[in-house]
Amino acid sequence: MEKLFVVPILFILTAAGAVAANVKAGQTAYDKACKSCHGADGAPNPAIAKAFKVDMRDLKSPEVQGKSDDQLKKDITDGTGKMRPVKSLSSESVDDVVAYMRSLKK
Repeated sequence: MEKLFVVPILFILTAAGAVAANVKAGQTAYDKACKSCHGADGAPNPAIAKAFKVDMRDLKSPEVQGKSDDQLKKDITDGTGKMRPVKSLSSESVDDVVAYMRSLKK
């Protein structure tokens, strides 16, 4: 009977650890590939926005956070608006960056 409880608890703890690892890895990847334009906390870099004459969205905003993970991944890998595709990220790193972006939610 105890085994029935131990397995689900171990699974939950493992899944929680994996999510935390994704967020940490995502922050590292974000810092390398995204931070110069989107800022350390997801707030747009005003100098970049002015230089490219674009109204950048805060990554913490409900508009960005309301997108599906798949749409965020597409925006990163294919680009959106004046944002060019981010080619320096692996597929796994893109997943991690999305996990990190979710952690920024207001």
